[in-house]
Amino acid sequence: MSLAWDRIYHEDCLQGMKKLETAVVDLAFADPPFNIGYSYDVYQDRQKEEEYLAWCRQWLGEIVRVLKPHGTFWLAIGDEYAAELKLIMQREFGLVCRNWVIWYYTFGMHCSRKFSRSHAHLFYMVKDKKHFVFNEDKIRVPSARQLVYGDRRACPKGRVPDDTWILRPQDLPQGFQPHEDTWYFPRVCGTFKERVGWHGCQMPEQLLGRIIQACSNPGDLVLDPFAGSGATLAAAKKLHRHFLGFELSPQYAQQIQARLDSIQPGDPLAGEPDPLRSAPSTMEGVRLEQRTRKPPRGRRKSISQSAPESFPLLEKKP
Repeated sequence: MSLAWDRIYHEDCLQGMKKLETAVVDLAFADPPFNIGYSYDVYQDRQKEEEYLAWCRQWLGEIVRVLKPHGTFWLAIGDEYAAELKLIMQREFGLVCRNWVIWYYTFGMHCSRKFSRSHAHLFYMVKDKKHFVFNEDKIRVPSARQLVYGDRRACPKGRVPDDTWILRPQDLPQGFQPHEDTWYFPRVCGTFKERVGWHGCQMPEQLLGRIIQACSNPGDLVLDPFAGSGATLAAAKKLHRHFLGFELSPQYAQQIQARLDSIQPGDPLAGEPDPLRSAPSTMEGVRLEQRTRKPPRGRRKSISQSAPESFPLLEKKP
């Protein structure tokens, strides 16, 4: 059985991906549950370690099967299982790690007995270490020679970004500098206009847009097995890619479809492409008490509601 493209399917991704033919996906992006006890509406995010890793092997195996020989896979994951999943992808499935990207963010849970968590992991993996899609000219950023030194030797096209992505460079005045070639993307906070409002974890379209533009071409098929808020599919549609997603929650799947129906190919990505020079748009006409109201029973408090899609439940980490 084959599935139609440009759709979100309300279905377990394991069952859904089995309906796909082998080697049809150009780019896959996965932001799975982290097994840290996050309060999803239909998924139990607290399994025994061996059960969680066995489940990860299952869906990773399906992703590798459906990827084209020159396909690319990106995985977003937290600290708890980053090392294990990297080894599984490399040693058991033969994927090649092109980059281990660190995404720095702020407003994580304050810790009193250890350093506060302020990062997530993004693994950039390919099937073939010599043949893969990487459109460097689509993602170039101004270099330090251009922005700071005015060096005439600077390449006018800029540079490919570094592998450390910073959401607020001003938070590290003595470390990463604003003029460095890093990734500056704000997380989707609760007051941002980009915020969909019905999903507690949301990844910014600008970040996904960079991955999609770098690692696929117009007309390619982009897969997201854990669609969540639908950000991957929305970015793919806007960037003239075909897309396919699976979502276990019927409520989320319905909302994702509404999000996709509201946009067209060629629409601009939500969020600011250059946070160094502009501030993200916030919701208009929303009173402060509405933005900070208590979450429904069974949901996490405001900090997890405004956390990005790739690192839910920041306050739960010990």
